[in-house]
Amino acid sequence: MSQSLHRKIILDIKPYVPGKPVEEVERELGITNVIKMASNENPLGPSPKAVTAIQKLAPTVSLYPDGNCYYLKEALAGRFNIGMDQLFIGNGTDEIIEIIAKAFLEEGEEAVVADPTFSEYDFAVKLMGGVTVTVPLKNLTYDLTAMADAVTEKTKLFFICNPNNPTGTIVDKEAVAELMRRLPERVIVVFDEAYHEYVTDPAYPQTLAYVRAGRNVIILRTFSKIYGLAGLRVGYAISTPELIGPLNKVKEPFNVNLLAQAAALAALDDTEHLEHSLRVNEEGKAYLYDEFGKMGLAYEPTHGNFIWVQVRADSQRVFQKLLRLGVIVRTGDIFGAPDVLRVTVGTPEQNRRFIGALRTVLTEEGVLE
Repeated sequence: MSQSLHRKIILDIKPYVPGKPVEEVERELGITNVIKMASNENPLGPSPKAVTAIQKLAPTVSLYPDGNCYYLKEALAGRFNIGMDQLFIGNGTDEIIEIIAKAFLEEGEEAVVADPTFSEYDFAVKLMGGVTVTVPLKNLTYDLTAMADAVTEKTKLFFICNPNNPTGTIVDKEAVAELMRRLPERVIVVFDEAYHEYVTDPAYPQTLAYVRAGRNVIILRTFSKIYGLAGLRVGYAISTPELIGPLNKVKEPFNVNLLAQAAALAALDDTEHLEHSLRVNEEGKAYLYDEFGKMGLAYEPTHGNFIWVQVRADSQRVFQKLLRLGVIVRTGDIFGAPDVLRVTVGTPEQNRRFIGALRTVLTEEGVLE
């Protein structure tokens, strides 16, 4: 047998498993009218202003994009009252997480993460030869006290997904303040706030204050969720110029495509679409909570646009049966919860269809009478 050519660390890396695409399910099962409630996408789609921006620029895609994302940075800097040198634009926050590891993590250094949480943190750390220090959630929420206790002399990165994917819980400003008091200044704290726009709880921490204070903090936001641009891949980081500088040194020269930049800029300006998306999400949450209660299913109240619900049956089996009924959700077994589904809040029609399909499946499974 010939010697393997890949890096040894590749054996320890678990590839990200995305939600099944609609087209794949329809092709494999020979069905139509499939709905996807698995990847926390905006069920309303993108802003009409974003679509118009894409259409307008479509004839120019023979040209390279602006590698500096000048106009998008300018708009974001104005919105947050920060310098353009405090912003980094990425091909989705997935890319930014990887770039953070490339820029700051030496081989053998540690990153503290929770479990379960977004798997890309572990992927990026291991890719750079770092060590992931995993701390279990407490009551489905980040245990920041235990995570702070896990910090050692080798700790370089500290990831906080807030709200947490997959559980939808948040850590509040008091817990974050205590964490920031305890952490050594040398540790870089990454606040992944992909679902920030959905949060209405006044206890949610305003992490930009830590950036303004010069702390080693990187805030991640995205246009993939409430802005409905997941297919274009555009996210951004806010931090101090001292931390943004190294990110720029290791990024690809044209990492954010031309259409993505234009669509994000237009979406940012469409407050009406944003507010509509929030209303649909709040109404959808209330409906799903009520229906889960009627079925006697325990769920975790969410601060995002997805719900962690216990179905009292094998989640893979429930998932497969829901697929045959044309509904795609996310199984909890990949997060260590084999009897849980994570379901994205959809449109009223999608939510009703999901509940109807779930009732059918759980009756077949003997969970419901």
